[in-house]
Amino acid sequence: MGQKINPLGFRLGTTQSHHSIWFAQPKKYSEGLEEDKKIRDCIKNYVQKNIRISSGMEGIARIEIQKRIDLIQIIIYMGFPKLLIEDKPQRVEELQMNVQKELNCVNRKLNIAITRISNPYGHPNILAEFIAGQLKNRVSFRKAMKKAIELTEQANTKGIQVQIAGRIDGKEIARVEWIREGRVPLQTIEAKIDYCSYTVRTIYGVLGIKIWIFVDEE
Repeated sequence: MGQKINPLGFRLGTTQSHHSIWFAQPKKYSEGLEEDKKIRDCIKNYVQKNIRISSGMEGIARIEIQKRIDLIQIIIYMGFPKLLIEDKPQRVEELQMNVQKELNCVNRKLNIAITRISNPYGHPNILAEFIAGQLKNRVSFRKAMKKAIELTEQANTKGIQVQIAGRIDGKEIARVEWIREGRVPLQTIEAKIDYCSYTVRTIYGVLGIKIWIFVDEE
């Protein structure tokens, strides 16, 4: 059982669905994949540049892309959508223009929608951003992990596991530290588990953060 598998890929078709929904011929598949990466990078870069938040969090949980012949529908799931919407109404239009420029899509319409998620700290991506912000501010990694677990408990989850790897606290030798609270049944396919891996650049080097959140059993 030592072979590691991505918990989301493991559960595709049961509790997890694809983040990109489109069809392509085998020869065109790689182009579609690159296009998806461009869209996601473009949105994340725009949000990073234009949003000045004290914690430095983007608050993007996930980006779903649905493609048809003449339309690209992008749904951004955000924990704190007011950062993008309430500040300036034209922000979304500007973002749409940026993505269109990046893709150079002439004969396809682009549509961007923003959806709010109810418990932002119950989502691993937003939690990983929170931990990354704490580590950049030289907060002790154990304190950051415990604070993240406290935030998740408020979001009514059944269990969480957080793992940080790299030169933690600037030590010479890289190591892996982890902490678990509640149940995280990774072998059970019926268990709905949210997972993300996130890299954070600190002054000592790159640290990797992995988070597993056990939401509920189907």
